[in-house]
Amino acid sequence: MIAGIILVDHGSRREESNRLLEQVAEAFAARYPQKYPIVEPSHMELAEPSIGTAYDRCVARGAQRIVVCPYFLGPGKHWTSDIPRLVAEAAARHPSTTYHVTGTLGIDDLILQLLDKRISECTENAYLCPRCQGSLRSGEKNIAPA
Repeated sequence: MIAGIILVDHGSRREESNRLLEQVAEAFAARYPQKYPIVEPSHMELAEPSIGTAYDRCVARGAQRIVVCPYFLGPGKHWTSDIPRLVAEAAARHPSTTYHVTGTLGIDDLILQLLDKRISECTENAYLCPRCQGSLRSGEKNIAPA
């Protein structure tokens, strides 16, 4: 049975944020092409592609089982009810498919390593890392809120 993977985040009015999930999906697909040949990004709300659109795309690409992986840290309302409801609605249009919603990212050693990496980027750059320097995030004096 061919599986399709849907990575889903909340969705944002900011295109930059939505594009990030598309980049994550592209990188995931590139890293695991044999294991997961069908990978689609989706947003729960506020932006396209929606969960339904991503589900349709997976089916069009030959997926018979859809695995939906929430790009969320914790198991809040979106994981417990919103995402499963949206996936069930999409699956109803494709009765020959099955689906499963994975757990959230949660607490994992890899998350802890990522936290250390982000903090180290600041400390190793004397707290003026290139990502934040000149912005309100840097804590520099005389930076006005936007």
